[in-house]
Amino acid sequence: MKEILIPAEKLPVAEEADICVVGGSCTGVFAAIRAAKLGAKVVIIESQNRFGGAATCGLVCMWHSLFDITGEKQIIGGLTFETMKRLERKNAIQPFRNEHGLRHIAFNSEELTLELDAMVTEQKRIRPLFHTFYSRPLPDGEGRIKGIVAENKSGRFVVEAQVFIDATGDGLLCRDAGIPMLRPANPQPPSACAKIENFRRMKELKLKELIEENRSRFPDLPCGYYWGCDIPGSEHTYMFSGTRIMNCNCMDANEITEAELESRRQLRALMDLFRTSYPDAAVSLQALPSAIGIRESCHITSIGQLKGAEMLADTKYPDTIGRGTYPVDIHGNTDDSITFKHLTGERKTFRSAALIREDRWLPEGKVLPYYRIPLSSLIPAGSRNLIAAGRMLDADPEAFGAVRVMVNLNQCGEAAGVAAWCSLQNKTDLPKVNAQEVRNLLNNGGSLVEI
Repeated sequence: MKEILIPAEKLPVAEEADICVVGGSCTGVFAAIRAAKLGAKVVIIESQNRFGGAATCGLVCMWHSLFDITGEKQIIGGLTFETMKRLERKNAIQPFRNEHGLRHIAFNSEELTLELDAMVTEQKRIRPLFHTFYSRPLPDGEGRIKGIVAENKSGRFVVEAQVFIDATGDGLLCRDAGIPMLRPANPQPPSACAKIENFRRMKELKLKELIEENRSRFPDLPCGYYWGCDIPGSEHTYMFSGTRIMNCNCMDANEITEAELESRRQLRALMDLFRTSYPDAAVSLQALPSAIGIRESCHITSIGQLKGAEMLADTKYPDTIGRGTYPVDIHGNTDDSITFKHLTGERKTFRSAALIREDRWLPEGKVLPYYRIPLSSLIPAGSRNLIAAGRMLDADPEAFGAVRVMVNLNQCGEAAGVAAWCSLQNKTDLPKVNAQEVRNLLNNGGSLVEI
């Protein structure tokens, strides 16, 4: 490969903070808010024009239950619960305060964008920067990061901070800081959502069969698996998730570029299929995501990997910082298969929209009320002032299949923000932060974390 030497440059230190958060997903935002509420001065940088990540830019307008698997006990509070209450006041979310069997809670992504804006700007200790791109870390030679290089329309500059939170999703800051990274052999495939008007007018839609009947006519059609939800506050708009990009390395710029293009080819083919098959339904494409939804790319090597066998055995981690009930949900990377391992004890595998396996992984009559997420899975091995928050956490495939959804990663963001504050206040490297102190501060802020 041809190379060119870039001259050394002198950059201004444009921002100085206690904590710098790289990435403005809900995970990153919740980390920033938690830290700011405790007294930290925080800078958060985001490459897009809004906060929220997959929930807003990706149009994935669904969070999951706040209750244990029995529906009797609320196990998730904190900023997820606060955000849902704010959306409730705008009639922009489904009922969520009582379980009653509702395990999927749809919300309006655009209203969430506005609420996240308000939640951040209400915290005067947070300095947000949109349209700002992280470039590289600046190590101090003693295992710490003293700053990061970033760039926006004002030019290249440095953000200096005492503690850094990687909320990039892909673990870019961790990778560039020298943290060993692992790319799974079969990462879960990315997908792009869309907002479609009058989707429900296509009565008795059997998408898999319709696709197979018309694949020669529309060769860009996806595999046929889909899910979605009606958008609260709208009578006719449906969020549709039905694309799948097989065997994509989401850490490769060329492959993720092709994945974006391929996902839109799939959506165009679907819309052509809908229009020709249901000409009277007036089905209309209303919105595309500003970024494809990445389920999995790379994982950090942490001081304590989260293992599925332990997690699903009801392990009570001493450093628990979150709890969840979303099932182990693994999408096939080479075909349209999907496997669900539910906390009710049921396990089901589907392929080509047909159930091909059904059994129990727990004894009949047994359930797992919830699983726990440990702080150690967020702390990179060898780090001193760097913590990760998001889907790059260290988890094996089974554990990751469960914890990767937003209500779980939101809790990881809150924990990262609190842990960063504890490290700052106690002048302690992050691997030595007291997990009980982190948990106490989380619960003082409204979380519902128990070992």
